[in-house]
Amino acid sequence: MADRLAIKDLQAALKGRLYPSITMWNRLEGRPRTINFERALRCEVRDALWMLTRQWQAGELHGEDAGSPVRARVAVTTTPLTRLRLGDAGATELDLNVPLEAQVQPRPLRWFNGTDKAALDLRLALGRRWLRLIKPIGAYASQFTTRYPFTPPDPARREDAAVCAHVEVWQAFAASSGRAMDGGALYSYVRAAGTHHAYDGITVLDAHKPALDVAAAEFLAWVDRLFAQPGTDDNPAWRSHRLEYQFAAAARTGDLEKAYAAEEYYGGPLDWHSFDIDPSAPALGAATGGSDPEIAAARTMLPVPVRYPGMPHPRWWTIEDGHTNFGAIRPDTTDLAKLLFIEFGLVYSNDWFVVPFTLPGATIAKAEGIVVTSTFGERFWIDAAGSGADDDWQRWAMFTVNVRATGAAADTSLVLLPVVPKVQEGRPLEEVLFIRDEMANMVWGIEKTIPAPDGRPRAGSTAARETRAYHQRLVDAAGNPPSTPPLENAATVRYDAMSTIPEHWIPFIGVRAKGSTRAIELQRAGLLRLIEGDGYAPIKVRPRTSVLRAGLDEPTPQAYLVPDEEVPRAGTRVTQAFERTRWLDGRVFVWLGMRRQTGRGEGSSGLAFDRLLSKEDSSTP
Repeated sequence: MADRLAIKDLQAALKGRLYPSITMWNRLEGRPRTINFERALRCEVRDALWMLTRQWQAGELHGEDAGSPVRARVAVTTTPLTRLRLGDAGATELDLNVPLEAQVQPRPLRWFNGTDKAALDLRLALGRRWLRLIKPIGAYASQFTTRYPFTPPDPARREDAAVCAHVEVWQAFAASSGRAMDGGALYSYVRAAGTHHAYDGITVLDAHKPALDVAAAEFLAWVDRLFAQPGTDDNPAWRSHRLEYQFAAAARTGDLEKAYAAEEYYGGPLDWHSFDIDPSAPALGAATGGSDPEIAAARTMLPVPVRYPGMPHPRWWTIEDGHTNFGAIRPDTTDLAKLLFIEFGLVYSNDWFVVPFTLPGATIAKAEGIVVTSTFGERFWIDAAGSGADDDWQRWAMFTVNVRATGAAADTSLVLLPVVPKVQEGRPLEEVLFIRDEMANMVWGIEKTIPAPDGRPRAGSTAARETRAYHQRLVDAAGNPPSTPPLENAATVRYDAMSTIPEHWIPFIGVRAKGSTRAIELQRAGLLRLIEGDGYAPIKVRPRTSVLRAGLDEPTPQAYLVPDEEVPRAGTRVTQAFERTRWLDGRVFVWLGMRRQTGRGEGSSGLAFDRLLSKEDSSTP
């Protein structure tokens, strides 16, 4: 039987439409007949007229009555930065062998927290280094270990609470006692005075004393290379009451001095934006003595169009690389920086040219003028775009420094600081949050992270709980009865004079600023450590971070005052951490630096007074 669906002549059937049908496609795809893709990647254009039409529609055939720059001659005057002043200290010579960050930011290493030893890890490292240095000289290791020992902590003494309250810290100090040398104590003793010798108090042969002096000098130099520290007991650039750095640098320009002042440097990246030109700043001594250090130079160069990876190509049928994904940029309507960047990258990037001019670091450079020659032979004199009055808000400027003077002319020079492009920052050893507590009408300094005596950072809340639990154990072990036994009665409520606050919350109360009738300052205060049944007089809880201990470790303790405006409603966050970088000659610099950032808003301590609590609530401490 013949198949009625079999078509003998398919072309005739299609032409005569002899067999009506419904044709469906669920997939259309190319079927390559070869593995050679060379022709497919050519992007061949068959119709040249269509291509010209598309170029005309896109405006590529529209000419501009302008020429491209083919030559530029630049005249630049440079003068070196020579002076540096940290805070209110005297001005000194700017050291070009050390990054500016390592000259401005370092804080001194803390060997003590009050009367308690700190930085056990550094003390052990310095001790091992010293014992290795003196090993070839003689067998004096045991004497130095005895001279600079680690005292074993006593868990029954209140004075050892900073160590014994934390199990890990206690174990570290107990393991070091009688076995290791306190290198930090030796370093502090020898560094304190030039007449101190490392072998003071130790029986050594006279023939070995010169070698021990040489080893001590090498030991001090090694520590100074390992950690950049201020030359004084504290860094004068750090203003603890303002929680910021203050310093200035100056250079000689002609017969005058130009001073760049950084009044509110919060740490972090350091560059031109941290400075202002202050004509009224005290002289740093850059203009006294010597000849004029200004150097004038002129160079002729070829301007080069700006190029960056992923830049849109101005011609059709040119495939760009994918290094820059403009589609992934999600700017907000208020994010002007991103909007300007996108506009530059997509619209005006091919209108910019680069004229490279290499300048030395630690200098002030001023472009006296630029002469540009175009392809038509025209010559143009280019002035600085930021010229005019400094306080003109419509003035366009980039990489220039503001002038602190009303009606002053804008400064169009560029300051090239001796800074590094990248600084590695370790995890914070100290972290303090200044927050406003509107319910308690005061400010709190919360020690979120504290430096434990063994040198490691520790959560402030954990350390506070452990310290209080340690004192509670001492009270329980003493077995002292409460001084005033509570009266038993049938009342269902009790009176609570004040609620308790964690010990890592340090209060700051508002006081009238000295010499003012309206200004308010925040003064560091202290809460008493109250433990039921404690036979000793209550003592104030002291802070454990160097940020909040300002003035507390002086021979005569000083009050710590912070201006009220330094703690906004958003609060502020201050951290201290080790920072590391590498300088031009390859040397590594490590220092302990501060950094201030914006906080996370207001908070509540739960501090309350004059409360009536039920017996069930009063049973819980």
